[in-house]
Amino acid sequence: MKKYDVVIIGGGPAGIITGVTGKKQNPGKSFLMINEDDKGLVPCGIPYVFHDLKDISQNAMGPKPFVDAGGELLIDAVRKIDIKNKTLSTERGIDFQFDKLVIATGSVPAIPTFIKGYDLEGVEYILKKYKYIEDLKNKTDIAENIVVIGGGFIGVEIAEQLAKYPDKKVTLVEMEKYCLYKTFSTDVAARADGVIRDTKINLFTNRKVTQIVGENNHVKAVLLDDGKEIKADIVITSIGYKPNTGLARESGLELDDNKAIIVDRYMRTKLKDIFAVGDCSSAIGFITGRSNSVMLASTATAEARVLGYNLFTIDLLRNFQGILAVFSTEINNIAFASAGAIEKTARDAGISFIVGKFEDVDRHPGTLPDASKLMIKLIVSPKNGAIIGGEICGGKSTGELINTIALAIQKRVTVYELISFQIGTHPLLTTAPTKYVLIKAAEMVIANIKKTY
Repeated sequence: MKKYDVVIIGGGPAGIITGVTGKKQNPGKSFLMINEDDKGLVPCGIPYVFHDLKDISQNAMGPKPFVDAGGELLIDAVRKIDIKNKTLSTERGIDFQFDKLVIATGSVPAIPTFIKGYDLEGVEYILKKYKYIEDLKNKTDIAENIVVIGGGFIGVEIAEQLAKYPDKKVTLVEMEKYCLYKTFSTDVAARADGVIRDTKINLFTNRKVTQIVGENNHVKAVLLDDGKEIKADIVITSIGYKPNTGLARESGLELDDNKAIIVDRYMRTKLKDIFAVGDCSSAIGFITGRSNSVMLASTATAEARVLGYNLFTIDLLRNFQGILAVFSTEINNIAFASAGAIEKTARDAGISFIVGKFEDVDRHPGTLPDASKLMIKLIVSPKNGAIIGGEICGGKSTGELINTIALAIQKRVTVYELISFQIGTHPLLTTAPTKYVLIKAAEMVIANIKKTY
């Protein structure tokens, strides 16, 4: 039985970055990655397979960086882990010993078993597997009437991509008042809905799907709670993901209420030499301090870097302080992004906050041909002025500006410090130095604090 210093189960972003980082920090140690599939996908790029990317291969992701770093790869599935004896067995009947084990098994789509007809042919899910998405793309290519259930990021992005085809009728159904309601405040979510409606998407919010109607065991329509029936050749459900932790549970690892593997800030489970990272592992909110099940590749890779540096000893005294939940998307050429605690998140966690908002254009002068409106909102602790959250919508600069806000939250920057924030500006790249949106939003917060306190 061959033994490895580190065995990683899973070849997604968390597994790859753990392996690359760990191997580079420990070149003399042996690393094995076991993954079920020989080809993977960039998770966040999956929606764009359905239109903007001309071929699924353009969104391919694999463990090559890990192999290039000196790691070994096995395409197989782990079926049993014996934690006490530090062994595991694969589907192909291969047994291994390990010194340290990393579980990076990711997440799987939530199945709406509460909707009658969920198991009909033609009801699909966004399973993050190359072959499945390739087959799903072939099905959507020939479908004329497509219904997407769930107005989160993936549901909205897939609906927008499919709606770009002139011969398809795409319907999006969201049970809440607005799409993206978990990630944005009401006013920003309402803006997003307006942008969605400006596309060819037929949007229904505040509506529930009560039944998926079939004929000859194949979907033919979706029935809403108000009695409306929507024709469907294919239904794509996108109601979230859950940790893929069946193997971990069977192995005796402790799970939290979200069925995620309980880990500490160094990604260590309660069992010696057993780690978990990414969507399958537990986490808490950076601001709220509460259990948080946000599943993002960017979060998973941040956790993986911490784990990779500290696999054998705590060499890098920087642990994972909690999930910030930094989101961004683009709908119909308008970008939306958020980070940290939005108003609802802060309110639900009992955190005092005050808001500052500013809107301008992202070029100067605003008459430049590619200028876009840019709105920024800062959510701030009123006692010390620390930034705890932010929301932005506008042009493509939104994507990196939200990362600036995320860094400010992590470093506990205050709005008072932003007043002296030294910036570089250029007419073709940024807002004007006289009204830089981040600084102006900070000034608005300070003014609101003075009015209120």
